[in-house]
Amino acid sequence: MSTPSNVSVVAPSAERRRTRRPHSRRPDRSQARVGYIFVSGYAILLLFFGIVPTLYTVYLAFTEDGSFAGVANFATVFGDYRFLPAVGHVAIYLLIYLACLLVFVVLLALVVHSIGRRWLSSSFRFVYYIPGALAGASSVMLWLFLLDPSVSPVAFILRSFGFENFVQTVSIDNLPIIFTVIAFWTGAGGWIVIMYGALNNISGEIMEAARIDGAGPVQTAWQIQIPLLRKWISYMAVMSLAAGTQLFVEPRVLSQASKGVVPPDYSINQLAYLYAFRQGDFNGSAAISLLLLIVAAALSAMFVFRGGLFERD
Repeated sequence: MSTPSNVSVVAPSAERRRTRRPHSRRPDRSQARVGYIFVSGYAILLLFFGIVPTLYTVYLAFTEDGSFAGVANFATVFGDYRFLPAVGHVAIYLLIYLACLLVFVVLLALVVHSIGRRWLSSSFRFVYYIPGALAGASSVMLWLFLLDPSVSPVAFILRSFGFENFVQTVSIDNLPIIFTVIAFWTGAGGWIVIMYGALNNISGEIMEAARIDGAGPVQTAWQIQIPLLRKWISYMAVMSLAAGTQLFVEPRVLSQASKGVVPPDYSINQLAYLYAFRQGDFNGSAAISLLLLIVAAALSAMFVFRGGLFERD
């Protein structure tokens, strides 16, 4: 039987072209303009309060009285007897703080996420987040009372460690632990909430497959949840490292409260402050700040690349 001449036969290639998925359209110019408007505020603040001060710091670090001084300011800083102890204090504090943060924040987020009842999980998250409302000097002022055995509500704990007065509590050897506790108490709650949100983004199919395969809570956390949190853990490490290197308020307030038991040059930032506003050496202060920036940027880059922070899933 012959095919009628008025019936058109659609070529397979044409049919395939019709059934292809449409290409994603690029955002039009109006959407791009709105995006630029939203970004412009941050870009302006970054330029005037981030990039310009950094460039000025570089200029001061390599000059003296307006003339190029090479590495003379850095040599002066390295020769200062206060510099290496300040570096050691901050390094010990960061080592303890980052270790506690990476371990306990992830652990607490996993525990909260495993709670079946929503109201109980929400209550825990709220309680964890409350200390974040007290930051900086206000948080340290609260801890001044907690660390004084004569007025502290947890004086029995302090006395169990042999601390009978405030001076003994804030001795130099105890400061890394004290600063770690203050920083963890203030900032860990926000990171727990962030990790909890990241855990909610893990596909339920993956979790169900793990349960079907017989994986217990510990195996699921270690082999599935924590690896999928790698980017968020890296992000937390980078941000906490940046904040930890800027240690200033806590030792300064404790130094004033202890009447000199805590030295005024305990941290690197405190030493830079003394160079600038006590000694009038802004070039040396800039050199300290630049060294701190380089070290922090190098450590942050290590966390970024090892954690795959910018890798696509």
